[in-house]
Amino acid sequence: MGNAVVCDEKETLKSLRPKGVGDRCPSEDALHSGSISTSSAVLTHHKPGDGGGIPSVFAAVAAPVHLDERMGDQKESLRKITHTLAVKNEEISNFICTLKQSLENLEANSNQVQDDLETEFSSLHAALDEMKENMLTRIKQERASRTYELQNQLSACSKALESSEELLELANQTLCSSETDGFTQAAKDIKDSVTMAPAFRLSLKAKASDNMSHLMVDFSQEKAMLQGLKFLPVPATPEIQVSECQVSDNTITVVWTLPEPDNKIDHYILEHRRTNHEGPPRIREDYPWMVVEGIREEQHTITGLRFDTHYMTFRVRACNKAVAGEFSEPVTLETHAFTFKLDSSSAHQNLKVEDLCVEWDSSGGKVQEIRKEKNRTNSPMHSPARSALMSPKRAPTARPGRDRFTAESYTVLADTMIDAGQQYWEVKFDKESKAFAVGVALRSLGRFDQLGKSSASWCIHLNNWLQQSLTAKYNNKARTLDCPIPNSIGVYVNYDEGVLSFYNAKTKQLMHTFRTKFQQPIIPAFMVWNGSFSVVTGLQVPSVVQSGQRKNSGTSSSNASLT
Repeated sequence: MGNAVVCDEKETLKSLRPKGVGDRCPSEDALHSGSISTSSAVLTHHKPGDGGGIPSVFAAVAAPVHLDERMGDQKESLRKITHTLAVKNEEISNFICTLKQSLENLEANSNQVQDDLETEFSSLHAALDEMKENMLTRIKQERASRTYELQNQLSACSKALESSEELLELANQTLCSSETDGFTQAAKDIKDSVTMAPAFRLSLKAKASDNMSHLMVDFSQEKAMLQGLKFLPVPATPEIQVSECQVSDNTITVVWTLPEPDNKIDHYILEHRRTNHEGPPRIREDYPWMVVEGIREEQHTITGLRFDTHYMTFRVRACNKAVAGEFSEPVTLETHAFTFKLDSSSAHQNLKVEDLCVEWDSSGGKVQEIRKEKNRTNSPMHSPARSALMSPKRAPTARPGRDRFTAESYTVLADTMIDAGQQYWEVKFDKESKAFAVGVALRSLGRFDQLGKSSASWCIHLNNWLQQSLTAKYNNKARTLDCPIPNSIGVYVNYDEGVLSFYNAKTKQLMHTFRTKFQQPIIPAFMVWNGSFSVVTGLQVPSVVQSGQRKNSGTSSSNASLT
């Protein structure tokens, strides 16, 4: 019975063999082809006296594995082909839709330009007809005026001639008369009549000319011009002159030129959008194009900007009365500005933080805890803004999120640190606040520390408790500032040179400057008690501030001067 089983298994193996395989042992075929692993080969080795049982088990396992592997490879290859075909079919389908849409657009656009052409020629015909009517009216008026003059002159001459002929006949009759008694008197009467005769008072020069050549026209030039009518050419593509573009004081002036002068240009269209990518626009951008139309000159200045991205991309095209040209090659201008948000997770419980606005909230506690869970921002070292503005020179090491400020430190920090370059931001505060401070702090600022009362922070402090005063504070030392209290303060930081300056944000008058050497990254810091304030970020360092820093580089006060 065992032999019968072996025979049946051999027959089964034969039926599973590929064509061209001889009668070798299945294990030999498998090993020869390399499709059986070493572990499988070990399993097929049998001891003497074991009979055919073990080889038959090997055959039942090895052959299906070999076929399954080949089929799996074929299926995977077929899947790739299927995917490729599906992608290609989708591309062709999309292209077919594009072609159909292009045909529809071509039909509509052709009809549109044909209607426009008919309208233009109708307007031209109307203008010619009107001009023709005006000229014909002028000719008719000239003819009527001259006709009236000549007819009046003709009538007067006819009457004078008639009177003269009657007088002539009377004179001839008097000469032929033989009577002597009345001759003398008759001769005298005739002489008097001749003296008064109209014929001798007439001008024998025509009052009007019959020449009308001054109203002749020559349309040869106009005819040549009309024959030269062509379709209005598409305006050339402008080129933005990057070297002449200017970015300063939160404005951008874009300058462009045309390859050749074109007096048919009516206006330009400028488009711009914010981006965090240097270079040409990406396929997918987070910000839409903003459009400025009706620009008459080859430059345009965009004002009132707040830069919350690193760059702005621009493109421009020219338009005549009929058609717009192609957009210029996009150019990307760097719009360096300092952007941050307030880290509500650092704020004292009595401070209500919403975006860039802070308001004193005497209730604090539970309301803030609920708001904290809903709107918690990242710590300064892990915020999105920080990752976008990380200094290329030095990235500070990460640290765990800080605890809230507490006790009498009614403080809130920004979510972005400064470790290089020049930065500027402004803060508008309620002048009726009992206390307010703005400045910068080190990462080591403790949760109980008040701004300006340790070596880890510098600030301008407004005190409204007993009498109003404005002081510069550092390391628990203060200097009273002899300047009007502004409505908003501008903060300038030059991290590399260790400069921290405060300005009247409106007049850009310098209020105070700290000079130090920052040993670690600093963070914008704010304090308010019984009041409110709001922060303006995304601002470039004003030109007047930069020039003022250069002038005052050796004269501003320092930390050591605070007593």
